[in-house]
Amino acid sequence: MAEKCGSEKASSSSPNLICPLCLDIFVEATILTSCGHTFCRQCLKKYDLTHQDLDHMVCPLCREITKLSANRVDDLRLNVSINGCVDDYQAKCGGMNAVLEMCQKCTACKSLKDAVSLCLTCNCYMCDKCLHSHQQLTMFFDGHEIVSMDDVVEGKVSIGHLFEKCSIHKQENKDMFCEDCKVHVCQKCALVDHQNHKIKNQVDFEQELRQKVTDLAQRCADKKAELEKNIQNIEIQRHEVHTAVQTLLDDVRQAYNIKAKELEENLRNLTEQINALQHSFDDDLNVLKSKDRQRIKSICSSITLVDNNRLGHLETDTLSAHILFCKELDAMLKEVTDRTSVEAIRKKAQEKRFKPADNTRLDLGSISGSDPKMDVIQCVDLRGVMWGMARYSNSTVAIGYGYNARGIDIIDSNGGRQQYRNTPFSDMICYDLVLQRDGRLCMSTGTTEAYIYSPLGSRKATIHVRNNTNCYLNVNKSPSDEIIITNYENQVYIYDPTGSTLKHTVQTKHKTYQASTTRTGLIVTSSCNANPRVVTVYDRDGNAGESLQAPRGVYLYAAVDEQDRVYVASVDKDNSSVVIRLYDLDGLNLKERVEFKALNMTLGWSWCYLVSLSPDMLAFACHKKLYFIKVSL
Repeated sequence: MAEKCGSEKASSSSPNLICPLCLDIFVEATILTSCGHTFCRQCLKKYDLTHQDLDHMVCPLCREITKLSANRVDDLRLNVSINGCVDDYQAKCGGMNAVLEMCQKCTACKSLKDAVSLCLTCNCYMCDKCLHSHQQLTMFFDGHEIVSMDDVVEGKVSIGHLFEKCSIHKQENKDMFCEDCKVHVCQKCALVDHQNHKIKNQVDFEQELRQKVTDLAQRCADKKAELEKNIQNIEIQRHEVHTAVQTLLDDVRQAYNIKAKELEENLRNLTEQINALQHSFDDDLNVLKSKDRQRIKSICSSITLVDNNRLGHLETDTLSAHILFCKELDAMLKEVTDRTSVEAIRKKAQEKRFKPADNTRLDLGSISGSDPKMDVIQCVDLRGVMWGMARYSNSTVAIGYGYNARGIDIIDSNGGRQQYRNTPFSDMICYDLVLQRDGRLCMSTGTTEAYIYSPLGSRKATIHVRNNTNCYLNVNKSPSDEIIITNYENQVYIYDPTGSTLKHTVQTKHKTYQASTTRTGLIVTSSCNANPRVVTVYDRDGNAGESLQAPRGVYLYAAVDEQDRVYVASVDKDNSSVVIRLYDLDGLNLKERVEFKALNMTLGWSWCYLVSLSPDMLAFACHKKLYFIKVSL
């Protein structure tokens, strides 16, 4: 970038040799290969400082992208033609500062003599003859302000703005600026060619631009100071993080030393016990050995005495460009300094705790605060389309089949299965089911009735439900074995455990397909694949919290675990993706606690079922697939 003296720029006789960024004569003109625009190499390097995170450069003029190599601007090629023209221009003008050093010619006449003075009123340079005429013709030039060229060159006099003459209206100065076209124009051009455009006085425009640049410079300095302060804070927090991590390491090592000492003592005790056993066994064996030897001795003695005659019978694998640059810099300065991430990292580190194992376990312990995760531990192919599902045990579910397969299967997390044969209707259609604590089975077989069977298979009760939707009934139970029934309408029906008495009818804001209850009696409803797709919490008086609503194309299914935590599965059938989130109850509202990583699953249709088997095990079923999911918090 060429050095400037005061506020002077390169001569207007060299418009093709001006860098669009620094507005001065090129120094090491460098070309952007994608668009061919040329800039000073040093200007490009300064511009690139704000884009170090990109592998390309966006042209400040046309926004074309130029790929950068590892050395970035240094590997861009020089514009040989432009650099040659710059060398010729400098040689002709006498060097880089020739614009200021060369003698100004008279602009009041055609003599081309050296100017000796400048009339600030007429805005023209004058030779000695023009100066004499100017001073004598007082009728025309009385009161004009004239200064000598020596004072101008030495900087003793401020000459203000010297405007370029209009190429069309020769006597007019280009003292206006069109913001729409981004060009300097004279007043006549502004009236003729730039009607309805935003026109500004050139002096005012330059003053605004200078003010903007000054403001940006100050903001740059402020931002730099802010970021430097933030960097210092990061290092302070780094020390805190390292201290917290070192504390963890020390705790683990201490626990190791204690366990190692205990294990060594155990080894010593066991070794002593084994050695004692060995000695005891040796003693017992020696006794037996001694007895056998004694018997041998006795036998030998006896045979000697008895038989002396039978000894032979023995056999064993990245001015328009300036504005664009200012806008980009302004946007950058508006970016909020990230002060929170480092605090969060420090806090997270300090929240880590070492939890020793109990005395009955051989491992040393674990670090609390680890990231929660969810893993599919078993996928089971069902023998038909799943219509209903219920918890059978901590690792087992009961699957109900509709018209295609019929009956009920009991399937465990290892993939083992057997048919539920306690009911005499093993070939009946089962749209939903739930098992009570005493072994009774509540089963939905249609749109208006559900049956309760004893553990031995006899029918104990029939629940009749009015149904205007002609949709099949869904059943569930509360922790106290109340029967919960939904049928795609705006009600939830709650029966006593025997199914003989309707205790509550809870009105809901949306159509409800599935419902679960908490230990305190709250009801968590899911509209599943109905519109709108929502999950809502109600109390038994019908008061509701704020609903969770799924985006278009996503279905919601909820389940409550034995600790009254709520799991919600967001099912995106088109992308075969299931995202499960864990919520805590906050009154009648759900407060998100964890969003687990998306699970890729085979989804044959929109009807699904989510059930909590234990605090660390879920079951999810869709169409002909059943998944057992391990939860680690």
